Amino acid sequence: MVDNRYATALVIGSVLSILATVYLSVAVGTQHWYQYWSPPAMGEANASELRAMQEEFMSSDFDEKAYSDTLFRLNGTLGLWWRCVLVPTHSHWYKEPGKGPAVTHPKMVTECVSFTLPQQFMPKYREPGNHNSGEDVVRTYLWRCQFLLPLVSLGLVVLGGMIGICACLCRSLTPLLGIGVLHLLAGICTLATVCCYLAGMDLLHRVSVLPDGVDGNLGWSLYLALISCPLHMMAAALLVWAARSHGQSYYRMTAYRVA
Repeated sequence: MVDNRYATALVIGSVLSILATVYLSVAVGTQHWYQYWSPPAMGEANASELRAMQEEFMSSDFDEKAYSDTLFRLNGTLGLWWRCVLVPTHSHWYKEPGKGPAVTHPKMVTECVSFTLPQQFMPKYREPGNHNSGEDVVRTYLWRCQFLLPLVSLGLVVLGGMIGICACLCRSLTPLLGIGVLHLLAGICTLATVCCYLAGMDLLHRVSVLPDGVDGNLGWSLYLALISCPLHMMAAALLVWAARSHGQSYYRMTAYRVA
């Protein structure tokens, strides 16, 4: 028999866990962790350069400097698995200087390229694009951690859910303490993911100079991941409290019956 307080804690903890998992899954699968705002192209020469950068971005081999420069210049967004740029649907790229409003108002579309699994583990260099500058170990491992930690977090939650289903089938609250610890570890991994990403972007901007007029800020995907962290920890607190409180009540009742 489960006390109503413990049942309420279990329900709320389960809902928080589901919300946190959904938020983290959406954050991992989207590209809006960091986004850049770029000025429009001015002049045909500049427009031709941007078109060439777009083509290289979509078709060339992986190169950190090449794709970073394109992100800077083409309103790019960067995620854990995706890098995207915002481009017009046709060849009218630029605004004529001194001609008033833009010549055309083309529809803008987002074009994305995914990071492959080998690319996620490629080393970063002290000077992006210059393989002779030596590996930047800190940036390399920050990038790898930001890729691996959210997967670990989701795996811990899935494991906790499987244990919870088994516990329900067995009508036992004993595994709740372990499930709460798994959720706590998942929250810590999620927080570490956000910290690694922010640190990695800060180091990237120190070694890569942003062009004039280009600005960058955090995107909504990162905030979703950040929100999922306290949700996991609140779920962990409720599950641990329910497990410990129910265990203490059970032992007191057993001792009373024996006496």
